[in-house]
Amino acid sequence: MRAAIGEVLKDFGLTTSQYATLMMTRKQPGKSVADIARDVGSTRQAANEMLAGLEKAGLIERHPHPTDRRTHQIQLTDAGRALYDRARAAVDRREAELEAGFTPEQRAAVREWLIGMTEACR
Repeated sequence: MRAAIGEVLKDFGLTTSQYATLMMTRKQPGKSVADIARDVGSTRQAANEMLAGLEKAGLIERHPHPTDRRTHQIQLTDAGRALYDRARAAVDRREAELEAGFTPEQRAAVREWLIGMTEACR
């Protein structure tokens, strides 16, 4: 599935990790580099490099944390929100195509399992 979604994201110039970062930052603005690294399953250094690319592309901005001067908070730019919204629509269409052969009960069971596994890993 990751490969199938990755193919869709190529049209937007994004990797799955970059897309996930835009998605998480859209939902929870102000995440730190460490938060992003943890959430996408990478090292802080790798996350920092990915964020540098997103920043260079004008999709995110880093702002100083109000109480921790060693930390920066990640925010989407207007361009980042617009790209994420377009990519999200394409990803949603591709996911619907991939799920088409499954019953609603099967889809619900898989989602329940994935949510449970995600929570167990935290």
